Parts: sequence; C-alpha cells; structure tokens
Amino acid sequence: MRSWNTAILVFDGVEVLDFAGPFEVFSRARLVPGTESRRTDDSAPFRVFTVAPEKREVVATGGLRVTASFTFEDAPPVDMLVVPGGFGTRQLVEHAPTLDWIRRVAADAELVTSVCTGAAVLARAGLLAGKRATTHHDSFDWLASLDPTIRLEHDVRFVDDGVVTSAGVSAGIDMAFAVVEKRCGREVAEETARHIEYRWQPGS
Repeated sequence: MRSWNTAILVFDGVEVLDFAGPFEVFSRARLVPGTESRRTDDSAPFRVFTVAPEKREVVATGGLRVTASFTFEDAPPVDMLVVPGGFGTRQLVEHAPTLDWIRRVAADAELVTSVCTGAAVLARAGLLAGKRATTHHDSFDWLASLDPTIRLEHDVRFVDDGVVTSAGVSAGIDMAFAVVEKRCGREVAEETARHIEYRWQPGS
C-alpha cells in the first residue's frame, strides 16, 4: 500500500485540535503494529504535512504559532485533503486563492475531508452541493446559508457522502479514525487508537 499524501490546511484562526487531532491519527497510523514501527515511516499509510496560503507563521486559536511545511505554490500532489475549522474560516470563505487551491486539489484527490467549520470552506468551494454533511453545532445555520442544497445531519460525529465532514473540534479525531478504518482496515485503526490511548468507538 502506497502512502497517501495527506495535506492539512492551516490558516490564521484555525482551531488547534481541528488540525492537530487528525494530524496525530494519520501520522501515527502504521500497517505494522507496535511502538518500534513508529520510529520510521516504512509502514506508514499516510504521509502527513501542513499547507498554508503563504510562507509565514500562522497564528492558531489560543495564540499557537505554526509554520506550515508547504504553501499552495510548492505543495506536493495531494491524495487526501483535510480542511479544519475555527474562527478563521469566516475570512477563509471569502479568500479566493484558498478556494481555488481547494478546488484544484479536490479534482485529483482520492478523498476530501473537513473538521468543524471547515465544511463551510468546502461549501463555498462548491464541494458539498447536494451532499449530506455536518459541522459544529453552532454553525448549521451558517453552513445552510452558504449552500441550501446541503442535507445537514445533526447529532453525528461525522458524515461520509463522498466528501467526509465532521462535527466540531474533537470529532475530527473520530473522522480520522473512520478514514483509517476505511482505507487500512479495522485492525489498523484499533491498533492506532491503542497506541495513542484514545477510546475510539467504531461507527460513532
């Protein structure tokens, strides 16, 4: 199994756990169980990296400063895209370079995902039209206003309708495990959850 290039978008005002949770899950997944396998990337099914609109420090929620590995201009080909949420998405939905990049990446990616209000960015990019989706519980009205054709699902951790969207913040971890399970199998997902000591409930 080749590693999927997994790009996680970061931007000013991104919610920390929105991007850090999936980053941890995908970057710690291994096809070979055990701690020793995590010392190399030999059996890693995902190659995870961050991407930002520009080559500068990003200030996340709470003041955490992050320097992305790549920009839109020099990022490698993307197999899976993760668009996190946070207060910064209110500006991001009007940022044409980001929306254009997401559309370009999505056209060739194997999978597109979002966490929290990252769904709003995908909606503005036109990727959720007519699909089932979810987002943070406080942002359903906003998401519906961006695209009334989206079929919103409440009280779920994530929704997979071709594009995978998750509810708020910590729900991105459950979304990530669902992706690991779908791509690598239940055994790999469960072993990864044990490794990071996360009480994952399949199908939650």
